[in-house]
Amino acid sequence: MSRTLPPGGDTGRLDGLVLGAPVSEGVARVAAVAKVRVAFACSACSQQLARWAGRCPGCGGWGTVEEVRATGRAPSIGVAPVALTAEGAAPDERVASGLPDLDRVLGGGLVPSSVVLLAGPPGIGKSTLLLHVLGSLAGSGHPCLLVSGEESRAQVASRARRLGVAGDALSFAPGRELPAVLDAARATHPFLLAVDSIQTLRDPAGPQMPGGVSQVRICTDALAGLAKEEGIAVVLTGHVTKDGDLAGPRALEHAVDVVLAFDGDPRSGLRVLSGGKNRFGAEGETAWFEMGAAGLRAIDPSGLLVSNQRVPGAAVALAQAGRRALAVEIQALIGSTDGPARRQATGIDPRRFQLVAAVLDRAAGFPVGRAELFGAASGGVRVDDPACDLAVAAALASASTSTAPPAGAAFVGEVALTGLVRPAASMPQRLAAARAAGCSVVFASGSSHAVEGVRIHPVHHVRDALGWASRPAGTRSRAVAS
Repeated sequence: MSRTLPPGGDTGRLDGLVLGAPVSEGVARVAAVAKVRVAFACSACSQQLARWAGRCPGCGGWGTVEEVRATGRAPSIGVAPVALTAEGAAPDERVASGLPDLDRVLGGGLVPSSVVLLAGPPGIGKSTLLLHVLGSLAGSGHPCLLVSGEESRAQVASRARRLGVAGDALSFAPGRELPAVLDAARATHPFLLAVDSIQTLRDPAGPQMPGGVSQVRICTDALAGLAKEEGIAVVLTGHVTKDGDLAGPRALEHAVDVVLAFDGDPRSGLRVLSGGKNRFGAEGETAWFEMGAAGLRAIDPSGLLVSNQRVPGAAVALAQAGRRALAVEIQALIGSTDGPARRQATGIDPRRFQLVAAVLDRAAGFPVGRAELFGAASGGVRVDDPACDLAVAAALASASTSTAPPAGAAFVGEVALTGLVRPAASMPQRLAAARAAGCSVVFASGSSHAVEGVRIHPVHHVRDALGWASRPAGTRSRAVAS
């Protein structure tokens, strides 16, 4: 039985209790009052903290942690679960972008409701690639909307004329205010919304200037929500830092469906499009383009990365890039020094380069341990396939003895610390790349694969692949000597 508070004259309110009301009713009203919770958040990256700190552990900013007060909980919206393969679910639809090489990197084409991040250094050609895609899609009857915060409509129109893109088929809107971009996309409902770039877009209600980690995350989250709700494919361009990060370490990879890296040497016309995270296809696919006066043109890099000349210090590697294999020339240079020896590698993993040099000195008897070593991959490409170790060893041995590798030779295999050569995966693709590059013999760990016109020279140890390199007089393998 509920009790009542004794009346105290006129009825009134005290701390949420009505005088003269039942106690049970007052307790219910007290429970309904929102509890004020004190928390702390970084104004730069929005990371939540349990207590105040002078430096944010997320972004490393000093003096950015501030007190925030949250009252109660936000009202939840009920969602009725349905079967994963419910009737009426959208099929796995893909739309060709008009660039076959780009479609291969994407996994077959653009997927509606997907969010693609195209990242690369400034001036590499991201806007040019985007304009090629927009022009091709618009020409095939897919409406496209380009929002740009970096260039005006006149500047974009001028570039479109230079590239031969029909600008009258494209829609354009300024891209600096997030609410305006969202309203324009909902009003026109294009198949593809291109934002160039995400660093210039800002939410007026956000705490930071455009380009900050917090602003970039807020804008990307809003655009991802738009893509899922409206069925619009969204492509975002973003500039990377000198360390290869986009607005902070891995700030957006979790929020998008596909991450594409567009890279190359700005001084040359060679460009490489690499697929990273991909929810709709295989990771690691690559496409090659050449930048010219008329824009980007897809190319086969086989003839650009191999010189087909026998010179000391150069060996051909068969590197795997996604489902493709490429023949790449690995170059090495050895110099003498009286001081500490330097190790520099361009386009090659520096740690693996030093590892292979140490194995070559210790297990194969080539005196490179105290020499200055320089290595590079031709064409300005980056090679991170461990199966290129044997080509690095061949290039170093060739430079050490001034002996060129055999004519038409290529090298495949991962070199272990013991000097053993491990077999490489995807040998059919690698052998096909060797034949396309004009190679007739491949030094590799025992393989049963065969390709017409290419002979496999089986190797078990790194010494087996370097018998053509005559060691300097008075040297021999330390492994054999021991």
